[in-house]
Amino acid sequence: MRIVFATNNAHKLEEIRAILGHSHDILSLNDIQCHADIPETADTLEGNALQKARYVWDHYHLSVFADDTGLEVNALGGAPGVYSARYAGGAGHDSEANMAKLLRELHGHTDRTARFRTVIALILADGSDKGFSEHLFEGKVEGRIATERQGSEGFGYDPLFVPDGYGESFAQLGTAIKNRISHRAHAVARLTDFLSKV
Repeated sequence: MRIVFATNNAHKLEEIRAILGHSHDILSLNDIQCHADIPETADTLEGNALQKARYVWDHYHLSVFADDTGLEVNALGGAPGVYSARYAGGAGHDSEANMAKLLRELHGHTDRTARFRTVIALILADGSDKGFSEHLFEGKVEGRIATERQGSEGFGYDPLFVPDGYGESFAQLGTAIKNRISHRAHAVARLTDFLSKV
């Protein structure tokens, strides 16, 4: 099955293709010549994922899935959550600035428990003229925030997030282990299971 993954994030695209293997032909936004800055203005992960998927469906009428991921830190009331990518402010996704802010916000807190949560929205063509169905899949992984950056692999908050059952951060564990246990892996597994039955 050919399906669009509504992202321009090369790291996420590489990760998804590695997880799905060769079972599906995953197209990027660039592959379908979509160069728009798709809005992510919802106040939930589910809302943002649906917003992105609906944009691609409305403009290209291709089966598509989109995801949104948030880091939810208990001591911060679930922040940064839906604002994880732009936590430190500014126009871009500045991982270094985001991590620095998170470490500052957690200074002095003994509760460093957190979770990564990914929501995938799938819009699937149903074979009729412009007919479609929408589906949501969620994955999460519990863990804690380290007191300093550890490791160099991965992206985003990976150097700070230590998943439960491990003593190393996602950035230290490497992509092979991360792709097996991560929030995105769990969400993609649910997506894959669904796609295998349609």
